Amino acid sequence: MAAQLPLPPPPPDPQFVLRGTQSAVHALHFWEGAQGQGHPLLLSGSLSGLVHIWSLQTRRAVVTLDGHGGQCVTWLQTLPQGHQLLSQGRDLRLCLWDLAEGRNTVVDSVHLESMGFCRGSILAGGQQHWTLAVPGRGSDEVQILEMPSKTSVCTLKLEADAKPGMPMCLELWQADSSPRPLLLAGYEDGSVALWDISERKVCSHIACHTEPIIGLDFDSQKARGVSGSAEKALAVWSLDEQQALQVCSTHKLTNPGISDVKIRPDRKILATAGWDHRVRVFHWRTMKPLAVLAFHSAAVHCVAFAANGLLAAGSRDQRISVWSLYPRR
Repeated sequence: MAAQLPLPPPPPDPQFVLRGTQSAVHALHFWEGAQGQGHPLLLSGSLSGLVHIWSLQTRRAVVTLDGHGGQCVTWLQTLPQGHQLLSQGRDLRLCLWDLAEGRNTVVDSVHLESMGFCRGSILAGGQQHWTLAVPGRGSDEVQILEMPSKTSVCTLKLEADAKPGMPMCLELWQADSSPRPLLLAGYEDGSVALWDISERKVCSHIACHTEPIIGLDFDSQKARGVSGSAEKALAVWSLDEQQALQVCSTHKLTNPGISDVKIRPDRKILATAGWDHRVRVFHWRTMKPLAVLAFHSAAVHCVAFAANGLLAAGSRDQRISVWSLYPRR
C-alpha cells in the first residue's frame, strides 16, 4: 500500500469574531489613536448604513453611528489630527464626524456626484489641511478637493479615446523625495493610471486586468502596487523613477473575484478579500501564498490591518473575523 502524504497543516482559526452588525459588512478601518485607548478600536461600516466602533478588549460595539439614511457605508477613514472620522455612503454623502470626548456628531459633509462603489482616499497635509479624492460628476472623472474648505482643486479625466470607464478605486500618496501629491486610480476597464495632481496630468496608464479593478494597494517605499479585480488573478505592478507604471507579474487565484486588497503596514504580507468567502494571505516580496482563511460563509467584502499586525475581515455573512498571523517582529 502506498504511503500517504502528510496533510498540510490546517489554517488557523480567527482570534475572535465580532457579531452584531445585523447586515453585511462593507468597510473596515483600525483607529489607532483613540482617546485613552492603549490599543486600536475597529470601525466597521454596514449595508444598513450604520458605523460600529468596536472595542477589541470587550469585543463589543461601544458606539453606533447612523449618518447615511440606511444606505450602505463603503469607506471609513480616521484623520491623523484630532478625533475625526470620514464615512462614505451610497446616499451620496461623505460625513465628517467629531468623535472627541465621547461626542459622535456629524460636523460637516461633502455631497458626492457618483453613485458607484469607488471609495475615496485622503492625503494628510499640514496640521489642519488634507486632500480628498472622490469619484467625480462625469462617470470617468475623479474630483480632487482641498479639505476642510471643500475647495475644488481639479477634475482628472483621461483622454476621450482612452475609454477607461468609471474609476473603481483611488489611492492618494506622496513620494518621500517630493511633496507633490500623486494619485493611483484603478478603472472599470482593468487599467491603472498614475496622476500628478499639481500638473493635472496623467504620468502613466497601463492595462493590468481584463475586468474592473475593485481593490488596489500601493507600497510607496518599494514603489510597487497590487490590484485585484473580478477575474481570477492578482496583478503586481511597479513604478520606475520616470513615473512609468509596468506590470511585474500576475498571480492566478483559485476562484474569481477580489473585493479588497491590503498590504500590512510593515510591508511583509498582504491579504485579499474574496468573493469565494476566503481571505488569502501572501508574502508581499515574493507573492508566495501563505494561508487561505476559510471562516466566512459568504463573500468577504473588506480587509484591514492594524499597526500591530492584526487582520480584520468583513463579510456578507454579517460577521467580522479578527486574525493574528505571522506576528510582527
